[in-house]
Amino acid sequence: MSKYLIVPVAIACGLLLWFWGSGGFDSLAAWAAGEQREFQNQIARALRAARAEQPQAVATLLTVCFAYGFFHAIGPGHGKVLIGGYGLGRQVAFWRLSAISVLSSLGQAVTAVVLVYAGVLIFQLSRETLVGTTEQVMAPISYAAIAAIGLWLVFRGMRSFARRSRSDAAHGHSHDHEHHHDHHHDEHDHHHHHHHDEVCSDCGHRHGPSAEEVANVGSLREALVLIAGIAARPCTGALFVLILTWQMGIAMVGVAGAFAMALGTATVTTLVGWTSFGLRGGLLASASATRFASILAPTIELVAGLMIVVIASGLLLRAI
Repeated sequence: MSKYLIVPVAIACGLLLWFWGSGGFDSLAAWAAGEQREFQNQIARALRAARAEQPQAVATLLTVCFAYGFFHAIGPGHGKVLIGGYGLGRQVAFWRLSAISVLSSLGQAVTAVVLVYAGVLIFQLSRETLVGTTEQVMAPISYAAIAAIGLWLVFRGMRSFARRSRSDAAHGHSHDHEHHHDHHHDEHDHHHHHHHDEVCSDCGHRHGPSAEEVANVGSLREALVLIAGIAARPCTGALFVLILTWQMGIAMVGVAGAFAMALGTATVTTLVGWTSFGLRGGLLASASATRFASILAPTIELVAGLMIVVIASGLLLRAI
């Protein structure tokens, strides 16, 4: 059945390349920016209604904030490239990728809340200074962190190719001497049985973590780095709402609005993550019966890492 996936995957990749090459993403970003401006006006009206304590005003504000976050996330930023590249390049569980997408967006809201209230309460900064800090300091840090993660994916892909090359060379060497090892198979199996669970045969206790536990720790570390890299740059819309609501005396409404925006952006980044997850699975399934199966996974990881590095570096150069 895997061979039947080749055509739809190829068509999907071709359509994406055509849409990108024809400027479709620029048009999409322009449309999203127009929708953002409309929602900004609606947010301002909803804030005035909330200050006047009109019925349903808070619910309306949260709905508009969610919609603003959704359309804002369609434009540049908010970790779509990182989430998509990570989901495409790494073998990661579906639920883990979804959790990273949601937590990174919520992390942006947390960063916005901390930045605004530390700025206005401790340092007494103006709105312009806070936004400038976000764009001139925190945005470059976030882009640099994202580029570093891309480089790490590139390194992993190249390391996989190097390991495969060494493995092929070792296999070719040992194949010539295979007849010398036949009588040791039972003994080898016996020893392997005792070390799969990392339990010492002498004392019955474990002296170190299993390979699965080490992999899980690495995955958790990866997830935390991804979330921190995206959350380092808060959404400017959230800053706008938080500052206005603080000035209007309805600070908690602003905090709720910032997290509603975060859920809106999380919807987009999660959809991007799901798409990359499905695309990776389709590509690997399509090639499973071909001679390219063993090299496709590191190739995808390498290409995804390069894509993240190029895009994040471009954003970094534009921000500094």
